[in-house]
Amino acid sequence: MNIKIENTDTKGSAFIQPAKKKLAEMTYSIASPNLIIIDHTDVDDSLKGQGIGRKLLLKIVENARNQNIKIIPLCPFAKSVFDKEKSLQDVL
Repeated sequence: MNIKIENTDTKGSAFIQPAKKKLAEMTYSIASPNLIIIDHTDVDDSLKGQGIGRKLLLKIVENARNQNIKIIPLCPFAKSVFDKEKSLQDVL
């Protein structure tokens, strides 16, 4: 599945959109040029149990690393993944 990242001046998201409807999305606020705040994750029922939320988070982490951006995970799902995966701690 192709995960895309899209940003405006103040918001951003990683998402899966094979047609006109987004089937999965993780959204964040852009707090500053080097800080984002992940605030929500939504995965369509048709994709549940496939690790899609984690894949969205990993895409955001990859993007953050490439741009030297730190992340604050306010979304309970994102926070739980960060708590479990020590390899992601460098972007906190």
